[in-house]
Amino acid sequence: MAFKTLVLTCCIMVALSGAPALATDYVVGDEWGWRLGFDYAAWAQGKEFFVGDTILFHYAVGAHNVYKVNGTGFQQCSVPPPSEALTSGFDKITLATSGRKWYICGVGKHCVNGMKLVITVSTFSPSPAPTPAYRAPVMQGKKPMSFWSNWKLKIHS
Repeated sequence: MAFKTLVLTCCIMVALSGAPALATDYVVGDEWGWRLGFDYAAWAQGKEFFVGDTILFHYAVGAHNVYKVNGTGFQQCSVPPPSEALTSGFDKITLATSGRKWYICGVGKHCVNGMKLVITVSTFSPSPAPTPAYRAPVMQGKKPMSFWSNWKLKIHS
């Protein structure tokens, strides 16, 4: 009885936790983190970001920061007010909406020197269910045999 309860509990937990398991956590810059001299455009290329994923900016506190900006702020490296800076050195951002997202470092000339990231976030859309590989044979003009009819044939053959 206890085993059945355990199996049922596990099944319920898996069913309820299905959606969050699909999210991906990205460390911006991988093991190099958020720093000068790194090509963030190349890092983002080929990655697919979806709503619910998270991006983590890892850097030495005081050496860098992270600002979320718009496209113009990204192109012009316009730093928003200091109150909008992320400064923990371990800044985790959950991608809550789809579209283009722009991030820059607001320290000195870091942005101008390439310390900026742009990504495109897509809405998650599960792939369609696969078409079954097996198709039942079409019996033209013949009536399908029941289990009992087939059994009788095997005994009397």
